[in-house]
Formats: sequence, structure tokens, C-alpha cells
Amino acid sequence: MKAYILAAGSGNRISPYGECRPKTLLPVANRPVLDYLCDALDTAGVSHLVVAAAGGASDIRRRLSARSRRTEAAVVDVGRTSGTAVSLLSVIEEDEPALVLYGDVLLDEADVKALADSVSADRATLLVAPLPEGESRDWISVAVDEGRVEALVGHPRDGASHRVAGLALPAGFGSWLRECPTYFPSVNVGMMPPSEHHIEAAVESYRASGHTVTAIETVSPSFDLDKPWHIMEANEALVKRLCGSLVSNQLAEGAVIDPSAHIDGNVRLGKGSRIGRNVIIRGNLILGEDSLLDAGAIINGNAVVGSRSFVGNACFIEDGSVVGDECVVSHAAELSGVIFRGVYLYHYMEIYGVVGERTDIGAATVCGSLRFDDGCTIHRINGRRELPRGFANATFIGDYCRTGVNATIMPGKKIGPYSIVGAGVVLEDDVPPRTGVRVRQEQERFSWGPERYGW
Repeated sequence: MKAYILAAGSGNRISPYGECRPKTLLPVANRPVLDYLCDALDTAGVSHLVVAAAGGASDIRRRLSARSRRTEAAVVDVGRTSGTAVSLLSVIEEDEPALVLYGDVLLDEADVKALADSVSADRATLLVAPLPEGESRDWISVAVDEGRVEALVGHPRDGASHRVAGLALPAGFGSWLRECPTYFPSVNVGMMPPSEHHIEAAVESYRASGHTVTAIETVSPSFDLDKPWHIMEANEALVKRLCGSLVSNQLAEGAVIDPSAHIDGNVRLGKGSRIGRNVIIRGNLILGEDSLLDAGAIINGNAVVGSRSFVGNACFIEDGSVVGDECVVSHAAELSGVIFRGVYLYHYMEIYGVVGERTDIGAATVCGSLRFDDGCTIHRINGRRELPRGFANATFIGDYCRTGVNATIMPGKKIGPYSIVGAGVVLEDDVPPRTGVRVRQEQERFSWGPERYGW
């Protein structure tokens, strides 16, 4: 069986995290989405994998080459195309059925296996994920009735129950991809589809011509990493799932737990990792290799901490959080959210949100998480106003950023990669990539000395 992963999108809606990596390499519990998809394909018995990529193709190749796997894999740089249908057409073997996954959709292995088992030379099947109420207009949506696809509609106002999470396409489907409509064929009046060749549009044309398209509903939650808050949703859910599977302590070679540590749960420690003196863990913990938790660190629930990281000195990590590889969280820093590889959190700071790779957060930097009106922040994605179901007030800091001492970031703000927020700034607006923000002070100087004290 041959599978295809589509990873050629621009990633502009998930800014500030799509500029420095393809979305399929976004980390969830310290592993890229691509890893989870490849594991699922291995389990499903897929013998050959092709990844259609654009920017970041070399990074995807490097990640695949580092995996020990049964599946033969190739990465094809298809460039920036006019849509997923064109990307797939660039790599697909037209005379064979195909299993197609999206590189930015995190799926459970059992759901991928069910879709793989449905692959047929003469039938199309969609893996569909239930939509939360009120979200149909955010997706190309699917109307499903008794295991059959009744319609695929582009961002409908209401009425659709599912979104597409994966596809099993019959042999010869390349002809439908080649004739894919430029504009989505099924939309509500006034919904303004863009000029883009979507695979789902080809499937809708195939269905409308009289072909039956079956549907398999996901059993486990799936996560389409499309907006920045989806990173927090996926990480929190996977932390809960992975940590929830721990029923006893698992210590690899050289791993040690100090007798003074207080653990209300179970831990899995990688090679050479240690839980040191006076650490408090109020849940289950997964700790990578050669990492150290020490000196009164508090983990307030389930958490995942990567390899070669230090967490200690009275820092506080909230339930559901993820600390990446090679990170430092120290000196009473507080974290609720996700930090990518190589992030430094030092000295009395409070971070709520997502912090990109190799970002240095200055002392006493704080992220506002509660508005004075107790409301949720309205975000703008490509100019559209959006209110997330969760994490609306989180801060989203891109890769390779820095903040200065006493910077304050107001709820829901985004900071683009390669940017700095200077000392003492109260940040009330998003920061574009490669931008610095600093405070200009007006100062007054005057005489002072012993005479002020009566000398």
C-alpha cells in the first residue's frame, strides 16, 4: 500500500509558527506531527510513503532519515502549488489506489488503520472528524448520513457535521484531480471561495457525478493545526493521553529519583534523567533523556519535559504543559502552555501560551491571561476576526525571539519570529516578523545631594 502526506501548504494561518518550519514539523508533546503520522502508517502496514512538500522539504527529509522505520519514504518538493489537488497530482501513481493524509492533522493510529483498511481500487472513502457546534464555516465541511457522504461544502454557515481528516482514493482518481474545479463547487451563497484547487473539490465533483463516497468517523479526537491556538489544544490533549497511560513508574538506565521528591502519580524517566531534591509532582510526568528536575521545582499536574533540559529552582509548571528539548525553566519562572526546543525561561516570569524555538525570555516578563472585562480576545487571522473556543487569551511568541526585563504582553498577542520586545514594554498589539519594539522615555534630571538631608 502506498500513502501520501500533503505538507506543501504555506502555513500562514498558524503564524507565527509557520514561517520557520512546515506545519508537519510542529511539535506535539516534543515530537513533530510527521512522526505520529509515520508511526500510524507503519502500524497500518503501509509499505511506501511519499511526502509532497514545498518550503522545508530538506528538513522533512532529515527528520524521516532519523527515524527507524519499516516504511520506505520519499520527499518530493512540489513547490508552491495552486492547492492540495495539484500537490497530490504531482506525486500520485494514478493507476493505484491511494491513502492520503494531511501533514498538519494529528490522528490516532487506530483511525489511520481504519482508513487504510478501507482503501479500494474502485471506491472513495473519507475519514471524517466531528465538528464542534458553530465551527462549520471554518472548514471545508462534510454532511454525513449513515456512513455515506451526502455533500462536501466549502465553509458553510451551518448544517455540516464533520470535516475531512484523511482520504482513501480509488485507482484512476488522478483524472478527477486533473479536472478539479478552480473554485469550490459547493458553497453557500455569498461565501466567496478563493481560486484554489482543493482535493475536497475533486471529491465533491466525483460524488456529484454519481459515485458513492463512504465515510468513516474518527474514534479518537483529531487535531488540525491550522491556527496558533490549535497547537495548545493538541499538546494539552496529547499530554493528557500519554501521561494517563502511565500506571507505574518507568525508569530507564541511569534514571534516579531523590528520596526527598514528593510524587503524587507516576513518572517515566529517560536514560540518565534525574528528579532531584524537594521536587513536587502532582500528577504524571514524562521526562526525556539526560534531563534534571531539581531544587524545589513544582509540576502541578500532568506534564511532558524533553531531553537535555533543566527544570528547577522553585519554578512552577502548570497541568498539561510541555517543555521542549534543551530548555531551561528556572529561578521561580512559571509556565502554562508549550515551549519549543531551546527556550530559556528565567527569573520570576509568567508565561501562558506558546513560545517558539530558541527564544530567550527576559527576567520578569509576564503574559497577561485575564482581561479586565473577563472576556476573551478576538484574534485576526488573515484579516478575519476569530474567537477561539479555547486559549483565546494565550500569548503566541514565534521562533528566535527575545524579550527584555519587565516586558508585559497583553492577552492574546502574537509576536512574529526574529523579533524583540524591549525592556519595560507593555505590548498591546501584535508584532510582525523581524520587528523590534522598545519604549522611548522622557527623562528629567535635577540636582541632588547631602543638602537634601540638611547637611
